[in-house]
Amino acid sequence: MGPRGRRAGAVQSTNDSSSLSKCSLAAHGYVRDPFAALLVSGAPRRAPLIHRGYYVRAQAVRHCVHAFLERATSEESAPGRQILSLGAGFDSLYFRLKVAGHLTRAAVWEVDFPDVAERKAARIRGTPELAGLAGPPLSEVESGPNSALRFASQDYRLLGSDLRDLPALRDALEATGLDSAAPTLLLAEAVLTYLEANNAAALLAWASGYFANALFVLYEQIGPHDPFGRVMLQHFQRLNSPLHGLASFPDVAAQRRRFLDAGWQACSAVDMNEFYRGFLSAEERRRVEMLELFDEFEEWHLKCSLLFHSGSFHRVHCWPDPNSVASLLGRCFHWGVWGTGGACGARNLSGDGRLFHTMTSFSETLVLVLGGRLSPVTPALGMYWLSCPIPAGKDADNLKVTIREVGPEAEFPSPRWRHSAAKVLCQRQKYLFVYGGRNGKDPVLGDWHFLHMDTMTWVSLPVEGPEPDARHSHSACSWKEGALIVGGLSVSEEPLGSVYFLKPVSNGFSWERLEVQPPITPRYSHTAHVFDGKLLLVGGVWIHSSSVPGVTVIDLTTRLSSEYHIDTAYVPWPLMLHNHTSILLPEEQQLLILGGGGNCFSFGTHFNPHPVTLDISSLRSKQ
Repeated sequence: MGPRGRRAGAVQSTNDSSSLSKCSLAAHGYVRDPFAALLVSGAPRRAPLIHRGYYVRAQAVRHCVHAFLERATSEESAPGRQILSLGAGFDSLYFRLKVAGHLTRAAVWEVDFPDVAERKAARIRGTPELAGLAGPPLSEVESGPNSALRFASQDYRLLGSDLRDLPALRDALEATGLDSAAPTLLLAEAVLTYLEANNAAALLAWASGYFANALFVLYEQIGPHDPFGRVMLQHFQRLNSPLHGLASFPDVAAQRRRFLDAGWQACSAVDMNEFYRGFLSAEERRRVEMLELFDEFEEWHLKCSLLFHSGSFHRVHCWPDPNSVASLLGRCFHWGVWGTGGACGARNLSGDGRLFHTMTSFSETLVLVLGGRLSPVTPALGMYWLSCPIPAGKDADNLKVTIREVGPEAEFPSPRWRHSAAKVLCQRQKYLFVYGGRNGKDPVLGDWHFLHMDTMTWVSLPVEGPEPDARHSHSACSWKEGALIVGGLSVSEEPLGSVYFLKPVSNGFSWERLEVQPPITPRYSHTAHVFDGKLLLVGGVWIHSSSVPGVTVIDLTTRLSSEYHIDTAYVPWPLMLHNHTSILLPEEQQLLILGGGGNCFSFGTHFNPHPVTLDISSLRSKQ
């Protein structure tokens, strides 16, 4: 088998994986599809992240198909309609439409590689429920040893044909009764991108010229140039299924031009974040979000987003890989990282493997680890001291880190993760302010707690003013003896763009919302620091902008904001700025970024391999 044949085999294997995912999707209540399990063998459980990805994909396709067919039933004099599904695989579209009564004046043609079509036809013939629903075979439709036809009934044709061979495809469609003059919906669900660019262009141009009245529905990956897109490209390359279309059509504008250049009269497009928010009701979104415990928000939104990359931000430097965790911690302690204040959203502490906890410095050598989770259903209980005495001569090779549990008298009263922690002052007493987050029961939390840092006891302090919306995955940092709370995800999983100040008052604290101009783009999973009277928001995830989050600077005196992009020319690419930790080094006038990235089961895994520093010296006010 040559390279072309091997690539075709790899592309065909994506059908098997996709079919199993759709089967799992239906089994867990995301969609109604009793036929998915009849078309495949076995039903492995997929991860919630995969379920969500396939759910929004399925809903987008169904929205277009149903809108197309509704016109056929509402217009009595309109001719019968046709659906031509290209690269259909083992999808159950025909059977779902048939049982719902949508094919009284319509028919479905499906095309895929001959081997895939033959296996699907055998499955239909061997499954009484499917064969009975399809109805008796048509004897008048041309078939034979050289025919592409694999299965035919009154309203269904299944063809085995290579989409790269357009003359053979046209002949096969015409031989099985497709009418080029009838209203036709062409569906290509993650198909054209696997074709070489010239083959895909030829297919679009042929369809535009062949059909007199047609609608082409395309579901395809975009955004190859941002960090998440780069990981996606590498993932499919490793599977020997390269995404050919991405280089030429990387964004919505390019996709529009692609169709217009091929002769189509109009084209509109949305990314899946837009579809999920704009086309599905709040009630339906809430139903889906309650089906399973879910905690992969960053990968979910990135997977659905249209992303671009551009611009620059000062100078960027990259360190080589540290030889060990000890040497990395040695660098941190050498610069007094734990003594710079604030909460660091570090992950994967070796104590018990917790995620999404906070780490707050109590001294140059002592850090408090609070909250986090062991799994989406298991909160991490207990608090830990992370102790790292600075060795003589500040020799990183002799650095020793010890972990010990905080006594039961300081047990956190409300376990959570994706929360924030910041040091505040009230009547000259130091407190750790813990706010927001989520747990296995509540998708978001809006409460707060105060830990007296000298006695390590939880206390109640009065807090006045209108409370912020409940949130998780936000940022918090200390400022003027209070705390700044920025962004996060709301109960509806919508990124927030608000900035709140927990302001010290005579007998406690008061909430104050800071009005920023221009308003910042809503975001979450970012980090924050105050430097020289300016609030710095580093990275994160957003869905309301086509660019990649860099660094947002808010002047806390004027309340004016500016967006800066990061020039990554001098760091290993891709650089993912979510699920990271950033540490302010005020004397060096730098930000140190550690970690970042994540595990997306559909597109691959990436974690930033190197610490990175950002030079922020130009942000210091001139004296």
